[in-house]
Amino acid sequence: MKFLRLPLVLLCGVLGLAGCSMHQPVSLYQLDSGEPGQPAQSAGMAVVLGPVSVADYLQRETLLQRQSDGSLTAATEGRWAGSLSADIDQLLVRQLAWRLDSQRVVLAPGNSGFTPDVQVLLSITRLDSGANQPAVLDAQWRLLDRRGQVRDNRIVHLEQQHQGSTAAQVQAQGQLLQKLAEQLSIALKPLANQPPIVEEAPKKAAPVQVRKEPEKSKIPLATPIRTDLEVFRF
Repeated sequence: MKFLRLPLVLLCGVLGLAGCSMHQPVSLYQLDSGEPGQPAQSAGMAVVLGPVSVADYLQRETLLQRQSDGSLTAATEGRWAGSLSADIDQLLVRQLAWRLDSQRVVLAPGNSGFTPDVQVLLSITRLDSGANQPAVLDAQWRLLDRRGQVRDNRIVHLEQQHQGSTAAQVQAQGQLLQKLAEQLSIALKPLANQPPIVEEAPKKAAPVQVRKEPEKSKIPLATPIRTDLEVFRF
């Protein structure tokens, strides 16, 4: 009996260790939005941020690691706590509102009746890092004024070094987005004092020219005069 009981104990121990390894806690991460202050102006610059498009490979909960050969692998010890796209939107809104000192920075499409001074069209094509790779952000923005005309178009490439841990990488990525918001706010400020749009008065229709008939001559026409005289020839 003792000989049979020993393998049973060992088997229970092995299964217990396997169960512990399968249920190791996974760390959840969010982007670091820094310490943006509270904007004081309730009637500051009106900005609509978005649509903000994020690269397809970032639209997942998996936290990806960039390798030295350029490939991406899923991190095993951590993942994003929710939607990375939503985190990016909220980080940028808070940063822009603070840097522009305006409570009127909203996400697209904005509220009904909200007329922005500027609309920011933003595309983020890369945001990742690795244990031995710096955090990298590639983005492009376009700024549309009140008339919908493009006033600025810029491609941005930013890099941030870190200490290598997953937490340090996530912090570095958040710092890159903060730098993006800083550059974006600098580009937005000159568009704060746009002249108001003056509605053009409707053009009057050209008067219709009536073709006049030529006036009749006022000189009376000669009418033949009849006489009863007879003409005699000899």
